[in-house]
Amino acid sequence: MALPDPPPLGASALPAGAYEGQVIAVTGGGTGLGKGMALEFARLGAKIAVLSRKPEHLAAGIAAIEAIGGKAAGIACDVRDPEAIARAFDEIEQRLGPVDVLINNAAGNFPAAAEEMTPNGFRTVVDIVLNGTYNCSREFALRRMAAAQPGAILNIGATYSWTGGPGTAHSAAAKAGVTNLTQSLAVEWAPDGIRVNCLAPGRFPHDDLPEHMTSHRVGESADRTIPAQRVGVIRELGWAATYLCSPYAVYISGHTLVIDGANWLRRSLVMPEFVPIREQFGKAARERGSAAQAVASVRGDDP
Repeated sequence: MALPDPPPLGASALPAGAYEGQVIAVTGGGTGLGKGMALEFARLGAKIAVLSRKPEHLAAGIAAIEAIGGKAAGIACDVRDPEAIARAFDEIEQRLGPVDVLINNAAGNFPAAAEEMTPNGFRTVVDIVLNGTYNCSREFALRRMAAAQPGAILNIGATYSWTGGPGTAHSAAAKAGVTNLTQSLAVEWAPDGIRVNCLAPGRFPHDDLPEHMTSHRVGESADRTIPAQRVGVIRELGWAATYLCSPYAVYISGHTLVIDGANWLRRSLVMPEFVPIREQFGKAARERGSAAQAVASVRGDDP
């Protein structure tokens, strides 16, 4: 028996109209988990600013939100560039109004053995994941403070913030920084009415993943590794996001909520045979074609 399935698509965890009149900015909101969270905010009446570097991702996010009757604006932005972020917030305010909630979802990741990872590859992932989260959070906070208005920030972390991420050393280090940054900013900005929390998702297959990674029923290989005996459904992540940023969670700040069916806690004395990372993702593995399945597994575990 698996953990029960969630309520049906379109159900809401909060009262209808809970975000009516509010503006939610979602970095990386045009695809995958970012789009899934944006849709749940839109269902509750929010206007959504979708931020991305890629025009096709902006278009996909806007189309999905408008398809459910929501209002959205696509804003081109590179979260590594503070000046670009300031321009993006200016454009959001002109088109939708001041941002009430910021979702720091933009990320970068690729599996590689640490010794084969280039300094530029490491730096790029850290720059997007950690520096991008700080850059956007700072711009948001400065504007809310200047307006003497409260706000909410939700960062997207990962459970390997606490365990390390062999094969994804760059992303794991950056996500650990995001977890720590969440705690630091929550304390600093609480007197200004700004809450800062974090979500650490597990496996959430979605339409932007390859077909072989989207299964979610008991007995399939992706499910047998998870105590819940199923993967997450993307709307479950959206409901968690809408709750944490809502007035119903107004006394919660500095918290990281893990949503993974108890998967990261499953370690025990009985473990599968250890396979060195270089044998999974290293040059030799790539040359013999055996890295593909491991790559898919990593990408499914952490968005």
